[in-house]
Amino acid sequence: MTTGHVNGGLGSHRYMKWNREDSGEDYTKSAVYTDDGQGRQRRLTPFEKLTLDMSQDEKVVKELTLGKRIGFYRIRGEIGSGNFSQVKLGIHSLTKEKVAIKILDKTKLDQKTQRLLSREISSMEKLHHPNIIRLYEHDNNIIHRDLKAENVFYTSNTCVKVGDFGFSTISKKEETLNTFCGSPPYAAPELFRDESYIGVYVDIWALGILLYFMTTGVMPFRADTVVKLKKCILEGTYVLPPFLSDSCQKLIQGILRQVPSERYSIEYIMSNEWMKGVQHPKPLEPFKLDPKYLSENGTLREEEAEVKNILNNLGIMEEHIRNNRGRNSHSSITGIYRIILHRVQKKWAMEAVPIVSQPQTREEEPKKELTTYQGLKHSSKLCLIL
Repeated sequence: MTTGHVNGGLGSHRYMKWNREDSGEDYTKSAVYTDDGQGRQRRLTPFEKLTLDMSQDEKVVKELTLGKRIGFYRIRGEIGSGNFSQVKLGIHSLTKEKVAIKILDKTKLDQKTQRLLSREISSMEKLHHPNIIRLYEHDNNIIHRDLKAENVFYTSNTCVKVGDFGFSTISKKEETLNTFCGSPPYAAPELFRDESYIGVYVDIWALGILLYFMTTGVMPFRADTVVKLKKCILEGTYVLPPFLSDSCQKLIQGILRQVPSERYSIEYIMSNEWMKGVQHPKPLEPFKLDPKYLSENGTLREEEAEVKNILNNLGIMEEHIRNNRGRNSHSSITGIYRIILHRVQKKWAMEAVPIVSQPQTREEEPKKELTTYQGLKHSSKLCLIL
């Protein structure tokens, strides 16, 4: 299994004697002391204590050996699993932040899977939006290619996030792709019909399937085999329950169109009658992925200064950040920095007046009335995301 290797950041410090006043793993409150070489006791910083424990504490070393820890993260149970990986809950020992850790067996990854993994990491590093795990990716030419209910997550009662960018790729609006990705029930007809497809239209189709599922509790195209499902999708016949409002029905019909270029655009969907009153958070300001700027001479923005102050309180000083240069995102320093940065940005976003975007309807977007589908009625009135 892959594990993140964490290097110690204590330089040439020697720990002659140390004792723990608090046996609980709260590195910001527990006290550990060392001899400063001049006969005086110096209290270690949280970062120093954790790094020391990873090499000297019997329990921590055992957890690292058994895979119950990965670097600075303690592993706490499985969240889910996929074709190539397991996703487990991780708790950062310094910040107490809960994260999802994707664990893969490198020996089972072929070159194609390794490329997909690299794309997933690259895509998520490029995106900065409250509704994306750290839909709007199309503004960055990033195509998700696996939008479905299982990849939409609740973070609170009022906020959902899109995750799992394992099949994502970068593609310009008119650029064609030829790799079939995603789940068949969410697959656009051109994936079954054509040799190539345009990514943005495939994602929009999947949003239409997702909208249908959330408002009815069932999928629009259903079959016992993939062959039969393919036939249903290519025929494009589905039933709109009568309990759906007219505006919702028209929106679903405008998205689930057989001709890709005739599907409603993201901008039109956001300004649609059924979406009136819905607030659309704007993308966050792009953040700096590398903390090196915190050790340079320059003016910091207020939130950046707050991040640096919190890092200093944990014991991560300018010296550690300078020594971190040239390392990739696997560095423990970079990981802590990104967690703190995300936390500070989240706090500032909550304190600020909500900024929402209301896109203007483009003149070329369709405005005509649409004929509703006729068919059998469904009694289900569920509205949910599984």
